[in-house]
Amino acid sequence: MKNHVLRELGITLLLWLAINTAGIAQSAHSTLVLDSLIHDVQTQNPELQSSFKGWKASKTRISQQEALPDPTLGLSLMNLPVNSFALDQEPMTGKQISLMQPFPFPGKLSLKGDIARSASEITLHRYQDLKNQLIKKTKQAYYDLYYTDQALATVAGNHELLTEFVEIAETRYGVGKGIQPDVLRAQVALSKMIDRELKLRQQREALQAQINTLINEPADAPLGKAVAPEPEPWTPELHALIQQADSTSPLLAAWKTAVKQSGQQIDLALRGRYPDFAVGVAYTQRNELQNGMPGYDFVSAMFNVKIPLFHNKKQDKKVQQTRIQQSSMEFRYQNIANTIEQKLQQSLTDLDKNRRLIDLYKTGIIPQAEESLESSMAGYQNDKVDFLSLLDSELTLFQFRLDYHRFVADYHKTMAEIEALAGTEL
Repeated sequence: MKNHVLRELGITLLLWLAINTAGIAQSAHSTLVLDSLIHDVQTQNPELQSSFKGWKASKTRISQQEALPDPTLGLSLMNLPVNSFALDQEPMTGKQISLMQPFPFPGKLSLKGDIARSASEITLHRYQDLKNQLIKKTKQAYYDLYYTDQALATVAGNHELLTEFVEIAETRYGVGKGIQPDVLRAQVALSKMIDRELKLRQQREALQAQINTLINEPADAPLGKAVAPEPEPWTPELHALIQQADSTSPLLAAWKTAVKQSGQQIDLALRGRYPDFAVGVAYTQRNELQNGMPGYDFVSAMFNVKIPLFHNKKQDKKVQQTRIQQSSMEFRYQNIANTIEQKLQQSLTDLDKNRRLIDLYKTGIIPQAEESLESSMAGYQNDKVDFLSLLDSELTLFQFRLDYHRFVADYHKTMAEIEALAGTEL
């Protein structure tokens, strides 16, 4: 009876090791492809589409700012006598139509157009940065889903093995070869595994809802299993990444453009010291007077100048304001650049750590834990290892496998963070 039980245990253990060594078998129809997911985010995400429309709208402001102010059309009754309100009583009475066109001082309109163009560029860079951030969120959620799928598969295999452990412990106890605490330990371990499986399934549902929200699909729309490629055997250099971010990061580009725009606003404020003017024409029509005197029509021309009389309180203060704003913008840009550099440094450290842990677990810790479990199994068959030690070896290997998949997921999530900071795919 003992040999039969141990043989069943050995067969179950070997099958479990084979399943976990091979990983999850992914069928073509059930695999969630990351590139397709990213494409869906870029074409279907409502927040991204809203940002894109905002950029398209900002482009229309350029011509608006470069256009001349609207002319003013005027209709007047001039010098109308109050005693009779007659149009043919006084020689100065007339009906006038006028047209007045304002003209900003030369250079102001082009500067306003440049400022609007810079604002549109900032909107475009923010749209591109939002796209990068959404891609990062998608990748990180995808690799969280990968870990959850791998953990569920590992838990499922471990669940079957622990079920066998419970049956074996109960059988040995029933024939007087085991003790009741072994049965209880196996049952507790199995219950914990069931609890972990339930939590993982809840976690997968939450990730499924998160990903579906990113691609504008119903939260409960089914998703296939996620897969992760082997980590790259290289780590980017910090200096090269900083240079890459300086040239390709849309976030940095937006702040660079904002600094440039603040310079344009200073130029416009300086032009504000110069007067705007307006020119106009008017035509006055007069009726023949009651005394028979003919009423000749008039043509008039007008030229108005807006005098910056209080420039020391208005225009000069505007120049001072825009210069302070430019200085503030430069400091904010430098702060953003420093933050990106710090995050790149931290991400590279995390990337290297996860890659080393992946190699360590793959080539060292997990094989050693498998050997330890096999050794415990052999010792248990020869009554040299107790059930508690065997169970501990099995649960230790189980945790190591979960840790390995977490490190793989964290590696790819960190790479997604680096790509978002650099503003390009590495």
